[in-house]
Amino acid sequence: MPAAPAPDILSAEFAADPYRAYRTMRDEHPLIWHEPTQSYVISRYADVVRAFKDPVSTSRNYDWQLEPVHGRTILQMDGREHSTHRNLVAPAFRGRDLAEKFAPVIEHNSRELIDAFVGDGEVDLVGQYATRFPINVIVDMLGLPKSDHEHFHRWYTSIMGFLSNLAGDEQVTADGIRTRGEFEEYLIPVIRERREHPGDDLLSTLCSAEIDGVRMSDEEIKAFCSLLLTAGGETTDKAIASVMTNLVQHPDQLQAVREDHGLIAAAFAETLRHSPPVHMIMRQPAEDVELSGGVVEAGKTVTCLIGAANRDPQQYADPDAFDLHRPDLDLGRAYTAGANHTAFALGRHFCVGAMLARTELETGIGQLLDAMDDIRFTDGTPPPEHGVFTRAPAELRLTFTPTRS
Repeated sequence: MPAAPAPDILSAEFAADPYRAYRTMRDEHPLIWHEPTQSYVISRYADVVRAFKDPVSTSRNYDWQLEPVHGRTILQMDGREHSTHRNLVAPAFRGRDLAEKFAPVIEHNSRELIDAFVGDGEVDLVGQYATRFPINVIVDMLGLPKSDHEHFHRWYTSIMGFLSNLAGDEQVTADGIRTRGEFEEYLIPVIRERREHPGDDLLSTLCSAEIDGVRMSDEEIKAFCSLLLTAGGETTDKAIASVMTNLVQHPDQLQAVREDHGLIAAAFAETLRHSPPVHMIMRQPAEDVELSGGVVEAGKTVTCLIGAANRDPQQYADPDAFDLHRPDLDLGRAYTAGANHTAFALGRHFCVGAMLARTELETGIGQLLDAMDDIRFTDGTPPPEHGVFTRAPAELRLTFTPTRS
Protein backbone atom coordinates (compact mmCIF):
# COMPACT_ATOMS: atom_id res chain seq x y z
CA MET A 1 0.00 0.00 0.00
CA PRO A 2 1.54 3.35 -1.01
CA ALA A 3 2.44 5.80 1.74
CA ALA A 4 0.06 8.66 2.40
CA PRO A 5 1.25 11.98 0.98
CA ALA A 6 3.23 14.17 3.33
CA PRO A 7 0.95 16.57 5.21
CA ASP A 8 1.32 20.29 4.51
CA ILE A 9 1.70 22.38 7.67
CA LEU A 10 0.03 25.32 5.89
CA SER A 11 -3.06 23.37 4.78
CA ALA A 12 -6.55 23.78 6.19
CA GLU A 13 -6.61 20.06 7.02
CA PHE A 14 -3.48 20.43 9.13
CA ALA A 15 -4.88 23.47 10.97
CA ALA A 16 -8.11 21.61 11.73
CA ASP A 17 -6.38 18.55 13.21
CA PRO A 18 -2.58 18.61 13.36
CA TYR A 19 -2.49 15.53 15.61
CA ARG A 20 -3.70 13.26 12.81
CA ALA A 21 -1.07 14.77 10.51
CA TYR A 22 1.61 14.28 13.18
CA ARG A 23 0.93 10.53 13.21
CA THR A 24 1.39 10.34 9.43
CA MET A 25 4.58 12.38 9.65
CA ARG A 26 6.15 10.31 12.42
CA ASP A 27 5.22 7.01 10.78
CA GLU A 28 5.83 7.72 7.09
CA HIS A 29 7.46 11.14 6.58
CA PRO A 30 9.85 11.84 9.46
CA LEU A 31 11.80 14.35 7.35
CA ILE A 32 9.90 16.64 4.97
CA TRP A 33 11.28 19.45 2.83
CA HIS A 34 8.58 22.12 3.00
CA GLU A 35 9.05 24.50 0.10
CA PRO A 36 6.76 27.37 1.22
CA THR A 37 8.62 27.84 4.53
CA GLN A 38 12.00 26.79 3.08
CA SER A 39 12.52 24.41 5.98
CA TYR A 40 12.85 20.75 6.86
CA VAL A 41 10.01 19.53 9.08
CA ILE A 42 10.79 16.90 11.74
CA SER A 43 8.27 15.17 13.99
CA ARG A 44 9.83 12.24 15.89
CA TYR A 45 10.69 12.74 19.55
CA ALA A 46 14.31 11.58 19.19
CA ASP A 47 14.93 13.93 16.25
CA VAL A 48 13.35 16.96 17.93
CA VAL A 49 15.34 16.36 21.13
CA ARG A 50 18.51 16.10 19.08
CA ALA A 51 17.71 19.32 17.19
CA PHE A 52 17.37 21.13 20.53
CA LYS A 53 20.38 19.60 22.32
CA ASP A 54 22.99 18.83 19.65
CA PRO A 55 25.93 21.29 19.89
CA VAL A 56 25.85 21.83 16.11
CA SER A 57 22.24 23.03 16.36
CA THR A 58 22.05 26.84 16.41
CA SER A 59 19.30 29.43 16.79
CA ARG A 60 20.51 31.49 13.81
CA ASN A 61 17.00 31.18 12.39
CA TYR A 62 16.00 33.86 14.91
CA ASP A 63 18.06 36.38 12.93
CA TRP A 64 15.16 36.54 10.47
CA GLN A 65 12.39 35.08 12.62
CA LEU A 66 12.67 37.30 15.71
CA GLU A 67 15.11 40.16 15.18
CA PRO A 68 12.91 42.18 12.80
CA VAL A 69 10.31 42.63 15.57
CA HIS A 70 12.28 42.31 18.81
CA GLY A 71 15.77 43.45 17.95
CA ARG A 72 18.65 41.10 18.79
CA THR A 73 17.69 38.90 21.74
CA ILE A 74 19.33 36.40 24.07
CA LEU A 75 17.87 33.61 21.89
CA GLN A 76 20.32 34.53 19.12
CA MET A 77 23.41 34.50 21.32
CA ASP A 78 25.91 31.66 21.68
CA GLY A 79 28.85 30.77 23.88
CA ARG A 80 30.08 33.23 26.50
CA GLU A 81 27.80 36.03 25.32
CA HIS A 82 24.75 33.79 25.75
CA SER A 83 25.77 32.47 29.18
CA THR A 84 26.58 35.98 30.45
CA HIS A 85 23.27 37.46 29.31
CA ARG A 86 21.31 34.46 30.57
CA ASN A 87 22.96 34.88 33.98
CA LEU A 88 22.04 38.58 33.92
CA VAL A 89 18.31 37.93 33.46
CA ALA A 90 17.74 34.47 34.99
CA PRO A 91 17.83 35.35 38.73
CA ALA A 92 14.59 37.35 38.40
CA PHE A 93 12.76 34.24 37.16
CA ARG A 94 13.68 31.76 39.88
CA GLY A 95 14.46 31.40 43.57
CA ARG A 96 14.10 34.25 46.04
CA ASP A 97 13.26 37.04 43.57
CA LEU A 98 10.42 35.01 42.08
CA ALA A 99 9.09 33.90 45.48
CA GLU A 100 9.42 37.18 47.36
CA LYS A 101 9.07 39.95 44.77
CA PHE A 102 6.85 38.54 42.05
CA ALA A 103 4.65 35.83 43.61
CA PRO A 104 2.53 38.54 45.34
CA VAL A 105 2.21 40.35 41.98
CA ILE A 106 0.99 37.13 40.38
CA GLU A 107 -1.50 36.42 43.19
CA HIS A 108 -2.94 39.94 43.11
CA ASN A 109 -3.39 40.05 39.33
CA SER A 110 -5.10 36.67 39.22
CA ARG A 111 -7.47 37.52 42.06
CA GLU A 112 -8.36 40.88 40.53
CA LEU A 113 -9.45 39.27 37.26
CA ILE A 114 -11.39 36.48 38.99
CA ASP A 115 -13.22 38.98 41.20
CA ALA A 116 -14.54 40.70 38.07
CA PHE A 117 -16.48 37.63 36.86
CA VAL A 118 -16.86 35.16 39.72
CA GLY A 119 -20.32 36.38 40.73
CA ASP A 120 -21.70 35.78 37.22
CA GLY A 121 -21.55 31.98 37.31
CA GLU A 122 -20.25 31.94 33.74
CA VAL A 123 -17.13 33.15 31.95
CA ASP A 124 -15.17 33.06 28.73
CA LEU A 125 -11.96 32.13 30.50
CA VAL A 126 -9.83 33.07 27.49
CA GLY A 127 -11.18 36.59 26.92
CA GLN A 128 -11.84 37.49 30.56
CA TYR A 129 -8.83 35.87 32.22
CA ALA A 130 -6.18 33.96 30.25
CA THR A 131 -5.31 36.65 27.67
CA ARG A 132 -5.03 39.31 30.38
CA PHE A 133 -3.43 37.58 33.36
CA PRO A 134 0.13 36.97 32.09
CA ILE A 135 0.43 40.35 30.36
CA ASN A 136 -0.81 42.14 33.48
CA VAL A 137 1.77 40.22 35.53
CA ILE A 138 4.63 41.13 33.19
CA VAL A 139 3.57 44.80 33.05
CA ASP A 140 3.48 44.89 36.87
CA MET A 141 6.81 43.06 37.16
CA LEU A 142 8.42 45.63 34.86
CA GLY A 143 6.91 48.48 36.86
CA LEU A 144 4.97 49.86 33.90
CA PRO A 145 1.51 51.47 34.18
CA LYS A 146 -1.43 49.06 34.04
CA SER A 147 -3.31 51.80 32.16
CA ASP A 148 -1.14 50.98 29.13
CA HIS A 149 -2.47 47.40 29.03
CA GLU A 150 -4.29 47.86 25.73
CA HIS A 151 -1.07 49.08 24.06
CA PHE A 152 0.78 46.01 25.34
CA HIS A 153 -1.97 43.67 24.24
CA ARG A 154 -2.01 45.18 20.75
CA TRP A 155 1.79 45.01 20.48
CA TYR A 156 1.93 41.44 21.70
CA THR A 157 -0.82 40.36 19.30
CA SER A 158 0.98 42.05 16.39
CA ILE A 159 4.35 40.50 17.24
CA MET A 160 2.84 37.03 17.68
CA GLY A 161 1.17 37.45 14.30
CA PHE A 162 4.57 38.19 12.77
CA LEU A 163 6.22 35.18 14.46
CA SER A 164 3.50 32.76 13.37
CA ASN A 165 3.16 34.18 9.84
CA LEU A 166 4.21 30.96 8.11
CA ALA A 167 2.23 31.88 4.99
CA GLY A 168 4.14 35.17 4.58
CA ASP A 169 1.22 37.63 4.68
CA GLU A 170 2.78 41.02 3.83
CA GLN A 171 0.37 43.06 5.97
CA VAL A 172 1.08 40.90 9.03
CA THR A 173 4.81 41.36 8.43
CA ALA A 174 4.45 45.14 8.12
CA ASP A 175 2.34 45.34 11.31
CA GLY A 176 4.96 43.41 13.25
CA ILE A 177 7.83 45.60 12.08
CA ARG A 178 5.87 48.78 12.83
CA THR A 179 5.22 47.47 16.34
CA ARG A 180 8.97 47.19 16.97
CA GLY A 181 9.32 50.93 16.37
CA GLU A 182 6.34 51.80 18.56
CA PHE A 183 7.55 49.63 21.44
CA GLU A 184 11.06 51.06 21.20
CA GLU A 185 9.71 54.62 21.23
CA TYR A 186 7.68 53.76 24.34
CA LEU A 187 10.25 51.80 26.36
CA ILE A 188 13.70 53.32 25.71
CA PRO A 189 12.85 56.57 27.60
CA VAL A 190 11.53 54.47 30.51
CA ILE A 191 14.74 52.41 30.57
CA ARG A 192 16.86 55.59 30.68
CA GLU A 193 14.72 56.96 33.51
CA ARG A 194 15.13 53.69 35.51
CA ARG A 195 18.89 53.84 35.11
CA GLU A 196 18.80 57.28 36.75
CA HIS A 197 16.13 56.43 39.34
CA PRO A 198 16.00 52.65 39.91
CA GLY A 199 13.10 51.09 41.80
CA ASP A 200 12.27 47.59 43.03
CA ASP A 201 10.90 46.39 39.70
CA LEU A 202 12.26 43.98 37.10
CA LEU A 203 13.13 46.74 34.64
CA SER A 204 15.33 48.42 37.26
CA THR A 205 16.92 45.06 38.05
CA LEU A 206 17.77 44.53 34.37
CA CYS A 207 19.21 48.06 34.17
CA SER A 208 21.54 47.51 37.13
CA ALA A 209 22.49 43.83 36.64
CA GLU A 210 26.20 43.31 36.01
CA ILE A 211 28.48 40.29 35.54
CA ASP A 212 32.27 40.69 35.11
CA GLY A 213 31.77 44.32 34.17
CA VAL A 214 29.14 43.48 31.52
CA ARG A 215 25.78 45.26 31.64
CA MET A 216 22.89 45.11 29.21
CA SER A 217 22.53 48.03 26.80
CA ASP A 218 19.26 49.97 26.46
CA GLU A 219 18.57 48.14 23.20
CA GLU A 220 19.26 44.71 24.76
CA ILE A 221 16.91 45.44 27.68
CA LYS A 222 14.21 46.65 25.28
CA ALA A 223 14.61 43.51 23.15
CA PHE A 224 14.39 41.26 26.22
CA CYS A 225 11.24 43.03 27.45
CA SER A 226 9.69 42.68 24.00
CA LEU A 227 10.54 38.97 24.02
CA LEU A 228 9.21 38.58 27.57
CA LEU A 229 5.94 40.27 26.67
CA THR A 230 5.26 37.94 23.75
CA ALA A 231 6.84 34.67 24.91
CA GLY A 232 5.59 35.06 28.47
CA GLY A 233 2.16 36.31 27.41
CA GLU A 234 1.25 34.02 24.53
CA THR A 235 2.46 30.75 26.03
CA THR A 236 0.98 31.24 29.50
CA ASP A 237 -2.27 32.53 28.01
CA LYS A 238 -2.68 29.39 25.92
CA ALA A 239 -1.45 27.07 28.67
CA ILE A 240 -4.13 28.30 31.09
CA ALA A 241 -6.87 27.71 28.51
CA SER A 242 -5.56 24.24 27.67
CA VAL A 243 -5.02 23.13 31.28
CA MET A 244 -8.57 24.12 32.22
CA THR A 245 -10.01 22.52 29.08
CA ASN A 246 -8.17 19.26 29.81
CA LEU A 247 -9.28 19.21 33.45
CA VAL A 248 -12.94 20.03 32.77
CA GLN A 249 -12.90 17.34 30.07
CA HIS A 250 -11.64 14.82 32.66
CA PRO A 251 -13.80 15.34 35.79
CA ASP A 252 -11.98 12.72 37.85
CA GLN A 253 -8.66 14.49 37.28
CA LEU A 254 -10.28 17.88 37.92
CA GLN A 255 -11.54 16.57 41.26
CA ALA A 256 -8.10 15.23 42.14
CA VAL A 257 -6.53 18.64 41.46
CA ARG A 258 -9.32 20.42 43.36
CA GLU A 259 -8.61 18.25 46.41
CA ASP A 260 -4.83 18.55 46.11
CA HIS A 261 -3.46 21.75 44.57
CA GLY A 262 -0.04 20.11 44.63
CA LEU A 263 -1.21 18.28 41.48
CA ILE A 264 -1.54 21.51 39.47
CA ALA A 265 2.13 21.28 38.45
CA ALA A 266 1.48 17.76 37.15
CA ALA A 267 -1.61 18.92 35.22
CA PHE A 268 0.42 21.72 33.67
CA ALA A 269 3.31 19.39 32.78
CA GLU A 270 0.95 16.89 31.16
CA THR A 271 -0.75 19.71 29.25
CA LEU A 272 2.68 20.86 28.00
CA ARG A 273 3.13 17.34 26.67
CA HIS A 274 -0.39 16.59 25.45
CA SER A 275 -1.53 20.00 24.11
CA PRO A 276 1.41 22.41 24.26
CA PRO A 277 0.91 26.16 23.69
CA VAL A 278 3.75 26.27 21.14
CA HIS A 279 3.69 23.55 18.48
CA MET A 280 6.75 24.58 16.46
CA ILE A 281 10.24 25.85 17.26
CA MET A 282 12.89 26.31 14.58
CA ARG A 283 16.61 25.57 14.63
CA GLN A 284 19.47 25.75 12.12
CA PRO A 285 22.39 23.26 12.14
CA ALA A 286 25.91 24.59 11.60
CA GLU A 287 26.92 21.27 10.00
CA ASP A 288 25.17 18.57 7.99
CA VAL A 289 23.07 16.42 10.36
CA GLU A 290 21.61 12.97 9.72
CA LEU A 291 18.14 12.55 11.17
CA SER A 292 15.39 9.98 10.62
CA GLY A 293 14.64 10.01 6.90
CA GLY A 294 17.77 11.70 5.61
CA VAL A 295 20.29 14.51 5.96
CA VAL A 296 19.66 18.15 6.83
CA GLU A 297 22.27 20.35 5.20
CA ALA A 298 24.22 22.94 7.19
CA GLY A 299 22.46 26.31 7.31
CA LYS A 300 18.99 24.99 6.46
CA THR A 301 16.10 25.78 8.78
CA VAL A 302 14.57 22.88 10.71
CA THR A 303 10.96 23.19 11.92
CA CYS A 304 10.75 21.05 15.05
CA LEU A 305 7.19 19.88 15.67
CA ILE A 306 6.87 19.89 19.45
CA GLY A 307 3.23 18.85 19.23
CA ALA A 308 4.24 15.72 17.29
CA ALA A 309 7.29 14.83 19.39
CA ASN A 310 5.28 15.06 22.60
CA ARG A 311 2.84 12.42 21.34
CA ASP A 312 5.41 10.01 19.94
CA PRO A 313 4.40 6.45 20.98
CA GLN A 314 8.10 5.54 20.99
CA GLN A 315 8.43 7.84 24.01
CA TYR A 316 5.02 7.75 25.75
CA ALA A 317 2.43 5.03 26.35
CA ASP A 318 -1.05 5.91 25.06
CA PRO A 319 0.29 9.33 24.00
CA ASP A 320 -3.04 10.83 22.87
CA ALA A 321 -4.56 10.40 26.34
CA PHE A 322 -4.42 13.19 28.93
CA ASP A 323 -3.25 11.71 32.24
CA LEU A 324 -1.75 13.90 34.96
CA HIS A 325 -0.72 10.68 36.77
CA ARG A 326 1.28 9.54 33.72
CA PRO A 327 4.29 7.46 34.89
CA ASP A 328 6.43 8.15 31.80
CA LEU A 329 6.47 11.96 32.24
CA ASP A 330 9.32 13.05 34.50
CA LEU A 331 7.57 15.51 36.81
CA GLY A 332 10.70 16.06 38.88
CA ARG A 333 12.42 17.70 35.91
CA ALA A 334 9.41 18.92 33.93
CA TYR A 335 10.36 22.59 34.42
CA THR A 336 14.11 22.20 33.89
CA ALA A 337 16.45 21.79 30.91
CA GLY A 338 16.41 18.06 31.69
CA ALA A 339 12.67 17.69 30.99
CA ASN A 340 11.52 14.69 28.96
CA HIS A 341 8.88 16.71 27.14
CA THR A 342 9.91 19.26 24.51
CA ALA A 343 7.46 22.14 25.15
CA PHE A 344 10.06 24.49 26.68
CA ALA A 345 12.77 23.40 24.20
CA LEU A 346 15.86 21.77 25.74
CA GLY A 347 19.56 22.38 26.14
CA ARG A 348 21.19 25.79 26.37
CA HIS A 349 18.17 27.64 24.97
CA PHE A 350 15.71 26.05 27.41
CA CYS A 351 12.99 28.58 28.30
CA VAL A 352 14.34 30.96 30.94
CA GLY A 353 10.77 31.71 32.08
CA ALA A 354 9.72 28.12 32.82
CA MET A 355 9.53 28.62 36.58
CA LEU A 356 7.65 31.90 36.16
CA ALA A 357 5.12 30.08 33.97
CA ARG A 358 4.80 27.31 36.57
CA THR A 359 4.23 29.86 39.35
CA GLU A 360 1.59 31.69 37.28
CA LEU A 361 -0.20 28.44 36.44
CA GLU A 362 -0.11 27.07 39.98
CA THR A 363 -1.43 30.36 41.37
CA GLY A 364 -4.01 30.99 38.64
CA ILE A 365 -5.48 27.48 38.40
CA GLY A 366 -5.52 27.20 42.19
CA GLN A 367 -7.44 30.45 42.58
CA LEU A 368 -9.84 29.54 39.77
CA LEU A 369 -10.68 26.17 41.34
CA ASP A 370 -11.15 27.79 44.74
CA ALA A 371 -13.58 30.33 43.29
CA MET A 372 -15.50 28.03 40.89
CA ASP A 373 -17.35 24.82 41.78
CA ASP A 374 -19.22 22.41 39.50
CA ILE A 375 -17.33 23.67 36.43
CA ARG A 376 -18.70 22.54 33.06
CA PHE A 377 -18.53 23.56 29.42
CA THR A 378 -21.34 26.00 28.71
CA ASP A 379 -22.06 24.34 25.35
CA GLY A 380 -21.66 20.84 26.78
CA THR A 381 -18.59 20.03 24.73
CA PRO A 382 -14.91 21.05 24.84
CA PRO A 383 -14.04 23.99 22.58
CA PRO A 384 -11.92 23.39 19.47
CA GLU A 385 -8.26 24.37 19.40
CA HIS A 386 -7.09 27.03 16.96
CA GLY A 387 -3.67 27.89 15.57
CA VAL A 388 -0.72 26.20 13.91
CA PHE A 389 2.44 27.82 15.28
CA THR A 390 0.78 28.29 18.68
CA ARG A 391 -2.43 26.45 19.51
CA ALA A 392 -5.21 26.47 22.12
CA PRO A 393 -8.94 27.15 22.39
CA ALA A 394 -9.77 30.67 21.13
CA GLU A 395 -12.52 30.87 23.74
CA LEU A 396 -13.39 28.73 26.74
CA ARG A 397 -16.97 29.29 27.89
CA LEU A 398 -17.56 27.76 31.31
CA THR A 399 -20.57 27.65 33.59
CA PHE A 400 -19.96 27.18 37.33
CA THR A 401 -21.26 27.68 40.83
CA PRO A 402 -19.44 30.53 42.55
CA THR A 403 -17.96 29.64 45.93
CA ARG A 404 -17.89 33.33 46.83
CA SER A 405 -19.64 36.45 45.52
